[in-house]
Amino acid sequence: MPYSFLAANLKLLNLTAWEQLKTPCLWEEISIFLLLGFYGTLLLYFIRKMICAVHMHTTKAAEKDAEMYLENARLSLCSKASVILSILLLGVHSTSLILLLKGSSKTQCNHSLPTFSAEILQVISWIITIIVLSRILTKNYLIFPGILRFWWVCSFLILACHIAIDSHFIMANHGNFRIQDYADVLGLFASVSLLLISIQGKMRIVQDGATKNLTEPLLNGESEKFSRGKSESLYSKATFLDLVTFSWLNPLFVIGKKKPLEQDEIPDVDVEDSAAFLSYCFDENLKRVKEEEGTTSNPSVYKAIFYLAWKKAAVNAIFAVISAFASYVGPYLINDFVNFLSDKQHRSLKTGYLLALGFLGAKMVETIAQRQWIFGARQLGLRLRAALISQIYRKGLVLSCQARQSHTSGEIMNYMSVDVQRISDFVWYVNTVWMLPVQISLAIFVLHTNLGLGAFAGLAATLVVMSCNIPLTRTQKKYQSMIMNAKDARMKATSEVLRNMKTIKLQAWDNQFLNKLESLRNIESSWIWKSLRLGAIGAFIFWGSPTFISIVTFGACLLMKIPLTAGSVLSALATFRMLQDPIFSLPDLLNVVAQAKVSADRVSYYLQEEEIQQDAVEFVSKDETPYAIDIQGGEFSWDPNLGTPTLDGINLKVKRGMKVAICGTVGSGKSSLLSGVIGEIPKISGTVKISGSKAYVPQTPWILTGNIKENILFGNHYDATKYDTTVKACALLKDFELFPQGDLTEIGERGINMSGGQKQRIQIARAVYQDADIYLLDDPFSAVDAHTGTQLFQECLMGVLRDKTIFYVTHQVEFLPAADLILVMKEGRIAEAGSFKELLKQNIGFEVLVGAHSQALESVLTIEGTSGRTSEHATPHDVDSSAEQIQPRDEEEDNLSPEMKENQGRLIQDEEREKGSIGKEVYWDYLTIVKRGMLVPVIVLAQSSFQVLQIASNYWMAWVCPTSSDAAPIAGMDYVLLVYSLLSIVSSVCVLVRATVLAKAGILTAQKLFENMLHSVLRAPMSFFDSTPTGRILNRASSDQSVLDLEMAQRLGWAAFSMIQLIGTVAVMSQVAWEVFLIFIPVTAICIWYKQYYIPTARELARLSEIQKAPILHHFGESLSGAATIRAFDQKDRFINANLILVDGFSRPWFHNVSAMEWLSFRLNQLSNFVFAFSLVLLVSLPDGIINPSIAGLAVTYGINLNVLQASVIWNICNAENKMISVERVLQYTKLTSEAPQIVDDCRPPNNWPTTGTISFQNLQIRYAEHLPSVLKNITCTFPGKKKVGVVGRTGSGKSTLIQALFRIVEPREGSIIIDDVDICKIGLHDLRSRLSIIPQDPTMFDGTVRVNLDPLHQHSDSDIWEALDKCQLGDLVRAKEGRLGSTVVENGENWSVGQRQLFCLGRALLKHSTILVLDEATASVDSATDGIIQKVINQEFRERTIVTIAHRIHTVVDSDLVLVLSEGRIAEYDTPSKLLEREDSFFSRLIREYSSRSQSFNNLAKLQG
Repeated sequence: MPYSFLAANLKLLNLTAWEQLKTPCLWEEISIFLLLGFYGTLLLYFIRKMICAVHMHTTKAAEKDAEMYLENARLSLCSKASVILSILLLGVHSTSLILLLKGSSKTQCNHSLPTFSAEILQVISWIITIIVLSRILTKNYLIFPGILRFWWVCSFLILACHIAIDSHFIMANHGNFRIQDYADVLGLFASVSLLLISIQGKMRIVQDGATKNLTEPLLNGESEKFSRGKSESLYSKATFLDLVTFSWLNPLFVIGKKKPLEQDEIPDVDVEDSAAFLSYCFDENLKRVKEEEGTTSNPSVYKAIFYLAWKKAAVNAIFAVISAFASYVGPYLINDFVNFLSDKQHRSLKTGYLLALGFLGAKMVETIAQRQWIFGARQLGLRLRAALISQIYRKGLVLSCQARQSHTSGEIMNYMSVDVQRISDFVWYVNTVWMLPVQISLAIFVLHTNLGLGAFAGLAATLVVMSCNIPLTRTQKKYQSMIMNAKDARMKATSEVLRNMKTIKLQAWDNQFLNKLESLRNIESSWIWKSLRLGAIGAFIFWGSPTFISIVTFGACLLMKIPLTAGSVLSALATFRMLQDPIFSLPDLLNVVAQAKVSADRVSYYLQEEEIQQDAVEFVSKDETPYAIDIQGGEFSWDPNLGTPTLDGINLKVKRGMKVAICGTVGSGKSSLLSGVIGEIPKISGTVKISGSKAYVPQTPWILTGNIKENILFGNHYDATKYDTTVKACALLKDFELFPQGDLTEIGERGINMSGGQKQRIQIARAVYQDADIYLLDDPFSAVDAHTGTQLFQECLMGVLRDKTIFYVTHQVEFLPAADLILVMKEGRIAEAGSFKELLKQNIGFEVLVGAHSQALESVLTIEGTSGRTSEHATPHDVDSSAEQIQPRDEEEDNLSPEMKENQGRLIQDEEREKGSIGKEVYWDYLTIVKRGMLVPVIVLAQSSFQVLQIASNYWMAWVCPTSSDAAPIAGMDYVLLVYSLLSIVSSVCVLVRATVLAKAGILTAQKLFENMLHSVLRAPMSFFDSTPTGRILNRASSDQSVLDLEMAQRLGWAAFSMIQLIGTVAVMSQVAWEVFLIFIPVTAICIWYKQYYIPTARELARLSEIQKAPILHHFGESLSGAATIRAFDQKDRFINANLILVDGFSRPWFHNVSAMEWLSFRLNQLSNFVFAFSLVLLVSLPDGIINPSIAGLAVTYGINLNVLQASVIWNICNAENKMISVERVLQYTKLTSEAPQIVDDCRPPNNWPTTGTISFQNLQIRYAEHLPSVLKNITCTFPGKKKVGVVGRTGSGKSTLIQALFRIVEPREGSIIIDDVDICKIGLHDLRSRLSIIPQDPTMFDGTVRVNLDPLHQHSDSDIWEALDKCQLGDLVRAKEGRLGSTVVENGENWSVGQRQLFCLGRALLKHSTILVLDEATASVDSATDGIIQKVINQEFRERTIVTIAHRIHTVVDSDLVLVLSEGRIAEYDTPSKLLEREDSFFSRLIREYSSRSQSFNNLAKLQG
C-alpha cells in the first residue's frame, strides 16, 4: 500500500467517524492484497524449486544445497520458538474467525466477504506455516527457508497496519478495548518475535566439530600455538532472547568483575567473524568480480567489499528503518496527549493510559531496533577490518620491487591501522543513508498533520540547511586527503628513524631528525586544525538548524494564518529535535564518507598494485631435466621502464650437486643474479627453470622476533638429529653455551641483541635445516671471522650440503677454488665463467680480484714470517695491557643476573598495560596540559548557556501559545516569534563558541602530547629500542595519536554536554511533576550500578584490544622486510595464517568490548523508558487543573529523548574512558627513562677536542640490560693517539659492544673511558658523538637523495661531497645517474647494493674527518680489490688520526700498530702484531695460521700462474 495513501487515510481518521471513512475496508483490502501477493510468490518459489530439482546435477545448485545443510548442528531456541509462535498466531486468527461467525465481533467494513476472506486466508496461511515448520525441523537446515521468512515479514506488516488503524479509531472515538483487540496485541507480540527470528535466520547452532571442519582447511593446523587458552564463542551459543538483550555476555562480566581480564579469558569470535573465514569469503568475492568483469587482474575492490557486506548491511538497514519509524511515534502522539490533558474532564482515563502505552511501546521497539542495528554495524565493521587487513598483508608478501619502493613500510602500516579503521567506521554511519530519507519523510508527515502547509516551509528550510553540506563536505574531503598524505609522510619518516635509531645516535643526528619529524607533524596538525575549524562551523550550522527550521516553519504558518496551538507547536518542536539528529549526523556522515572514500581509494590502489611475476620462474620436475638451474637468454631489470637492464645476456646451466661461486666488483649484479633465480627481479625476456626445492640466505640478515630455535626451524617439525647436525655445521654450539637459555634465548627485534655474525649463522642454519635441493647464499661469510668462516665453509657448504646445488656470492677469494664453476660478474653480465684454474689462465679480469687478494695474503704471510724473529721494539710505553685468563664456563654461568634467570633470557617483555581504573591524573594531565585547563570552563559555560537558552525558548513557545485554536494567545504571534528567534540565535552563537574553543583546545593538547612523546622517545637510551618492537611505538604514533587528534576532545566534550542536556531535561520534567525526580533518583542509582558493573570488564577489553594491535603491525613489518625470504622458502601460507590468528587476537577483545557497550546501552535505555512511562502515567493520573497542559506537553517533548539522553550520558562517559586509554598509552611514552643529556654546560670539552685521540679504558664493564649478564668484563687498556688499532675476536666476543661503549650507546656499568684526558661519561652525548666518526657494521641509508645521505646537516659544499664520492669509489656511479647528487635513495637504500651502501658510509666519515675513526666491519660487503683501494684511502686520509678497526679480514688489521684480541667479553691479548705472533699459542697467531692455511690452495695456484 503506498505510504502517501496510508498517510492520507490516517489524516482522515482525525476528522471523521467510523461511518464517514472513505475506505472502511482498508485493512481487509491491505490484508488480502498482501496475502495474494505472498501466495503468488510461493507459487513462483515452488516452480523454481522444481526446476532446480530437475537440474540438481549442476555444480552451483549442488553447492548451494550443500551450504543449506550441515551435520552435527543442533536446533536453536529460535526454531522451537517459531513453532510455538506460529501456533499462537493460528489461535489468534482462529479466534477472530470464530467471533466473526458468531457475530460477536464488529468490524468497520460493511461487507462481510472481504472480512471473512482476509481471516480465512490468514488461518490457511498459518496452517501451511506450521506444516512446513514441522517438516523442515526434521532436516539439517542451517537457516530458515527464504519464503518462510518472507511470509513472517508480510504477516508482521499486515498485523501492524491493522493494530495502528484500530488504535487510532479507538483514541479518536473514545472507544473501549474489545476481546479481538487484546488478541491482536498478543498476536503482534508473536509477529514481532517472528520478524526478529526471520532477520536472524538461524535454525541450528553449529557444533564445535562443524566449526572445526570449516576452519581447518583455512588454518592448516597453524593455530595451535596461538589459540591456547581461548574459550569457545559465547555469541554463537546465544539464544534468541540473549541476542536481543545481549545477556550472552553475562559470563564474561562475572569474570571481569572479579579480576582484571586476561587475553586468554576472552571468548573466541563466531566462526563467521573469524579472519580465516572472512579472508576466504573475500577471496571468493574477488574471483566472482573477476568472472563478472571478464578480467584476469585487478578486479574492483569496491565490488568485492559490497558482496562481502551487503547481506549484513541489509539486515542492519531494516533495523535502522524500524528504529526511525518508532522514534517518530512520540512526536506524532504529543498533540493528542496535550489535547487529552486539556480535555481530561470529558475523556476516559483509558485513552490516556492507551496513549502512554503507545509512547512506551514505540520506545521499546526503538530501543531494541536501535541497539541491534548499531551492534550489527559494529560487527560488520569488524568483518570488513579483518578481511581488508588479511588482504593488505597478503598483498605485502607479493608486491613487486617497483611497487614496494613506491609504498614505504610506514605508508603500508597506515593502510592497515588508519585507513582500514576509517573504512570500518563508515559502516556504522552508512545506515544514516537509509534512515535520512525515512526520518525526513516522517518528520514532514508529522508536521503536516499538525501544521498543514506550514510543513512544506519546514521541508524547504531543511533542504536549505542540508545543501550547506555540499561545499563543506567538498572542502572537508580535501582536508582529509591532505591529512592522510601528511600522516603518511610523518609515519614514513618515523618508521625510518626508529629503524635506524642506532645510526642516528652514533652520528649525533638526533636533533636533525627531531626537527624533521616536528616539521612534518606541524604540516599535519595545520591540516587537522583546518578540518576541525571547518567542523566547528558545521556544528554551529547544524546545532542551529532546528532553530532556523522552526523559525521558518512558524513564520510561514503566521503568514498563511495557520493557528499555532500549544499541542501543534510542541509536536513540531519535538519533531525539530528529532530532525536535528539526521541533520546533525549528516555532516558527520559526509565527513566520514570523505574520510572513508580517501582511505578506500588508497587501499584499493594499493591492492591493485603490481605483483611479482608469478611465471618468472618455471619449476621442472627432477625426472625431466638433469639441470638444477637453467637460464636461457635472461634479461632482468629492477626497473623495467629504464632502457638499460640490470642483468643482460644471462645464459647458465647448472647440474645438480654443483657448487657455483659468484664474484665481482661492487654493483656488478651478483645479488641481482640470485634474485633472478628465485624470481624476485622482474624478468624482461628469457627463461628461468628450476628443478627442486630452494633455500635462500640474503646478504642482509633477516631474523624474526622469537627464540633462536624458532628461527632455525622456520615452521618445520623438530627433528633432534637433523637439528643438532645443522647447529654444529653452522658453528652455533659455542654461541648456545654463551646464551643464558641456549637456543631458547629470545632474539630482539631485527636480531638487535645478536652480533652480525650470529645473525648470519642463524639464517644459514635456517636454510640448512630446510634440507632443500638448491641453496642460494648471498655473501654468507662477510659477517663472520676467519675461523668461523672456515668452519662454515668446510662443515656446512662442503660437509652437510656437499650433495646439494649451491650458488654462493663471495668477496673472499679463498673460497673460490673449491667451486665447480665460478661466475665473474661485470656490469650486469657474466663476464667470465669457469673453474678457478681456467679463469686464472684466461687473464681477462679475474686476476684483478685475485691480485688484490694476493697482496693482502702476502702482507699476512710477511708478518707471519717475521713472527719467529725477536722484535727489536718493545711494547709502546703508553700501552697498558691487562689481559686476563678467561674464567671456566661454570663460573661464567654464575655471573648471570637474577633478573636474567627470572625472565628466562627474554629481552623483549610484554607490552606495558595499566590495570584497574584509569587514574585521575591521566584526565588531569590531559585537561590541564594546555593553558593549565583554563579553556575547560569556557567550553562548559558555553554549552550550559546553550542548554538554558534552548529550554527558555521552548518554554516561551509552550507558555504563550493557546491550548486550542479557539483560545487567544497571551501575546501577538509576531512578538512571540521574535523573542523565540532571539533566544534561539543567541543559543546557536554559544554553540559556535563552544565548538571553536573545543576544537582549538583539542588540537593544542594533541600537539603538546605528541611533542612530549616524540622528545621522550628520541631521547630514550638504545636499550629501550632494543627491547621495544617498533610496532608498539608506531601504534602510539599512528592509531593513538589519531584518537588524540580527531576524537579525544570531542568524546570528553560529549560526555559533559550530554550530562548538561540530561540535567536540563530532568529539570523540565521535575518542574511539571516533582514526583518524576523521586523516581529518577533510584533509576539513576541503578544506572550508576550498571556502569560500575560494566566499567571493569569494558576497560580491560579496550586495553587488550589496543595492545593486540601492535603484534599485527609488528608481524606485518617483519614480514615486509623478509618478504623475499618468505617467498623463497614457500612459507607464504604459514605467515598468512599467523597473521589471521593475530587479527582474531585483536577481534576478540574488540568485538566483546563493543558488545558490552550495547549490553549497557540496552539496559540504560529500558530504564529510561520506565522513567518516561512513569511520568506519562503520572501526568494522566493527576486530577484535572493541577498542571498546565502546555507545560506538561513540554515535559513530554523533552521526555521523549530521555532514554537516549540518559543512556548517552553513561555511554559517553564510558566511551570517553575507553578513548582515554590512548591518552594513557601516549603519556606512558612521555615519561620514558632518558639517556644522558645531549650537552652538559658545566662540562663541555674544548672545541678542538680530541686533539691526539688517545683512548683509555679503565676497568670497563658493560651489560645491555639489568636482567642480562655482562657482555664486556673488566676491560683495561689504552689506544695511543694517532695510531691504528685492530680489534679482533670470534663472533660474539664483544667487539661491537666495545665500540658502542665508546659512543655511549651503552653506558658503562662500572669503570670509565678517557679520551684525551676527558672522561666521556661526564660530557654531553652530542659533544661526544659529534667529535667521533664511525662506519657501522650495518650500512644505513635514508629515504631522500644522495646529497642528503652524505651530508644530512648541510655542512659541506658540493665540491667537498664530490671529492668524498671519488675517494670512496662512487663518483663515476653517481655521475652516471640522471639526478647526480639529487639522485633518489629509496627506503633502506634498497635501490643501492649493500656494498655501495657501505661505501656511502665511508663517504660520510671522509666528510666528517674526525680525529677518531671507528671501522666496524666497514668493508665486509665489498670485493677484495675495492677493499684494497678503500684501505689505502683510509690510511691516506686518516694518516694522523686514531683508527679503531674491527674486521674479519685479517689483512685489514695486520698492518695495525696494535691488535686487541677479545674473547667472551674479556681481553685475551693486546700488543703489537709482531709481539703477538712471537707467541705461537697466542690467539692472534692461531687466527693468522687459519687464514693462511685456508688460502694455501689458492696461494699455490697463484704461484703457478705467476
